[in-house]
Amino acid sequence: MTRGRVLRIGTRGSELALWQAGWVQDRLEEQHPDIVTAVEIIKTKGDKVLDSALAEMRDKGFFTREIEHALLDQTVDLAVHSLKDLPTELPAGLAIGAVTERGDIRDVFIPNPRNPLRTLAGQPKGAVIATGSLRRRCQLLHLCPGITVADIRGNVSTRIKKLDESDWAGIILARAGVERLGWEDRIGETLSAEKFLPAVGQGALAIEIRGDDERVRSIVSTLRHLPTEYATTAERSLLHRLEGGCQVPIGTFGRVVENQVLKLDALVGSLDGRTIVRGSIHGEPSNARGLGEELAEQLLSAGADRILEAIRASRPLSP
Repeated sequence: MTRGRVLRIGTRGSELALWQAGWVQDRLEEQHPDIVTAVEIIKTKGDKVLDSALAEMRDKGFFTREIEHALLDQTVDLAVHSLKDLPTELPAGLAIGAVTERGDIRDVFIPNPRNPLRTLAGQPKGAVIATGSLRRRCQLLHLCPGITVADIRGNVSTRIKKLDESDWAGIILARAGVERLGWEDRIGETLSAEKFLPAVGQGALAIEIRGDDERVRSIVSTLRHLPTEYATTAERSLLHRLEGGCQVPIGTFGRVVENQVLKLDALVGSLDGRTIVRGSIHGEPSNARGLGEELAEQLLSAGADRILEAIRASRPLSP
């Protein structure tokens, strides 16, 4: 690619999204000194519709659709997403060009500054903890059955501001986003990924490209991190088989461990946290997709199918 031809990077305009796009921009310019890049901010439906809970949204491309349109009409050359926001089925003509090395996959508890209890353990009965995720709600109620869970929307800084202005005991956020924006000093407790399963793709970035653009594919391939790619492929395969999204409580944790073994844990839970179906599988990283599908089938056979059917039948969805 000759200097002067700009590689356009599409992204949402939130503080975290801009950090992520800037990180990719810096890595690409470091590894390809002949490339000129520019970031293009694109507003998505998820940035405009702020009065509905994420769990009620029918659109699986809530945070990605408009950016993908820009890719397809060649307004931008690549897009940077939080992988957990990217649907498991991409529009025709688009592909994931690279999955970057994963940041910290874990969730964190951020206590209210006026709350002397810095961990989840010991929070009094009736304490309110806010989250916009059904996955977190389910696991919170399962681990701490005496608490109350409140819904919250907004970016990281907005959620922390809402916490500070509330009487909530605390909120749950992804550690990777908290770290990237410099809020580490607010963390009270980092939750074990094995005990409190993260979201599919949490902590990883996806670079989405046009499927036939081999030049851009070659450029972004230098950011691929194969262990993360294997782990998140298994997670996304599991999610696709379960037909999940923001509307259902699904947690999963894939990682390549010693001796190049891919291990995958997953759960499906009821909204009240009383019923949890968990499973685990391991195998060859090259069979990541198959391992995700197999574990999904195990969960469905163990009762996850009934949990998912009940949730979908009980929850109204916004268009």
